[in-house]
Amino acid sequence: MGKTRDGLTAKQMHFARCVASGMSQSAAYREAFDVAEGSKTATHREAASRLMARADIKARVDGLIAQRERSILASALSDKERVLDRLRQWTDSAEPSDGNKIRAAELLGKSVGLFKDVIETSESRSSDDLLAELETMLESVADDQSDASESDDLADSAGPTIMH
Repeated sequence: MGKTRDGLTAKQMHFARCVASGMSQSAAYREAFDVAEGSKTATHREAASRLMARADIKARVDGLIAQRERSILASALSDKERVLDRLRQWTDSAEPSDGNKIRAAELLGKSVGLFKDVIETSESRSSDDLLAELETMLESVADDQSDASESDDLADSAGPTIMH
């Protein structure tokens, strides 16, 4: 049985691809190694776990996942650039019949997050206002603590203590 350039067999490579695509380890093992219908599920889980514990297989799965993520990101960036290019073209030479084209570009742009509104709000307050607010908060906390202390004192002096 030949090994790939990664040092994995074809079945191990298939297992890594299945796991990287989102399958569970057990399902990926059954898929890659043509497991018989009547075999125990626990056996599949153990074998799949042993495979994933191997550094070379784990590295290959991680590499495949990273490659897929890079591909998705590149595709999204490509779509954004395409939408922006079209919108620039249509801005320069728009015709009344281009309504559907512009709407399609808008929908594609929304699908890749091109038109997300970012609203930044900042409230500026002077240092004197902040200091006054902090002092009010500290006084409130101090008052709450003294009220709690007084209620404890009242509870202690409320009545005679009966000893048996």
